[in-house]
Amino acid sequence: MGRPTRTMITRESATQAALHVINTAGLEAFSLELAARQLGVKAPSLYHHFKDKAELLAEVARFVLLDLDLPSEGEAASWEEAMVALCVATRRSLLKHPNATPLLLQFFPRHILLPAYDRWIRACPYPPEVHVVLMEGTEKLTYASAMFEAAARSRGLPTMPAFDPAKLPHLARAMAANPYDAEGVFEQAIRTYLSAFRGTERPDAAELPGASAGRLRVRVKALREPSE
Repeated sequence: MGRPTRTMITRESATQAALHVINTAGLEAFSLELAARQLGVKAPSLYHHFKDKAELLAEVARFVLLDLDLPSEGEAASWEEAMVALCVATRRSLLKHPNATPLLLQFFPRHILLPAYDRWIRACPYPPEVHVVLMEGTEKLTYASAMFEAAARSRGLPTMPAFDPAKLPHLARAMAANPYDAEGVFEQAIRTYLSAFRGTERPDAAELPGASAGRLRVRVKALREPSE
């Protein structure tokens, strides 16, 4: 008589099981027991791969960050347009997992993005003095926007609560005049932020990697390829 079949658990399968539980039951309801049940095993089996619940959640955060649908490969008209496309794609990808997105605030695996930051700066047409400001600003706008919307989605709430237009007439007028959906508002915010740096381009901008015919042309994919 053969031995009973044993479920083979890997770090990746456990991470995906945990993400499935978070996506369906919510982050507050998550437990090692539920993740193990999703795999068809007992919770102690997970300790072969993770020392505790926090380490598993940190791995889920890493998975969410790497599970990005980047813009289609090709050349953007400019470094700025490449960054707008990248930020919009990143935000859209994070919102695929609204229940899990808050984990990035606690377990943001920034170390895996370091090579991408270097490539991003390498192609930047602006002077080195503003590189960190640009990097921090676009990143924080992107993740903050995604987290605020994810929090609303996970609770089934609108991003802007209902209010009485008679009591808040200026806000009501602004909301009525806004032509954009939530993603469009975010895209315009990124464009507005980046526009503040126009006119400060480096003299050698046309010679930067990706430049062509005197205009900066950057491969979108090259700006962000997270390192494992």
